[in-house]
Amino acid sequence: MRKKRNALLEINHSLNQKALVDWLFSKFSNLVTTKPKSRQGNGSRRAYRFTTRSLPVLTPYYDWFFRKGKKVIPHDLKLTPLTLAVWFMDDGCKSRTSIYLNTQQFSKLEQVGLIALLDDQFGIKSTLNTDKIYLRIRIKVSSVKRFVKLVKPYILEDFRYKFPSVMTP
Repeated sequence: MRKKRNALLEINHSLNQKALVDWLFSKFSNLVTTKPKSRQGNGSRRAYRFTTRSLPVLTPYYDWFFRKGKKVIPHDLKLTPLTLAVWFMDDGCKSRTSIYLNTQQFSKLEQVGLIALLDDQFGIKSTLNTDKIYLRIRIKVSSVKRFVKLVKPYILEDFRYKFPSVMTP
């Protein structure tokens, strides 16, 4: 998101995530004047994106999720299975037995808060995991089935590959 007077939302992913961008576009299309487009990114990367108009309706969300231009986790954040699924499709990955949420851009304190939120709201146990030098959230193996059961109804077919291999029949 960006904001001058009013906020706008840019959805920008690799072309491999076209299905997610198109799905998000279907949800925000009334705020957009141009359909998603492919464009050349850095190097050989092809991006696929759309941007909403700058609108007063988006500004409270910007103010809720950004402080001094930096993305933050609001203290009063509430998640649903749908928001958890979108988060996973956007910023999740897997190992053979576990799931990771790429939260490296947030402070350790914010990530600890997200771990508590996952436990409080869904009974999902997670921990911090070091990805190279940064921390991210790792869903504990004991909670992977619970996580998958919650999000699976909302996961687009193109993103089911993100489920750990132990979860596929």
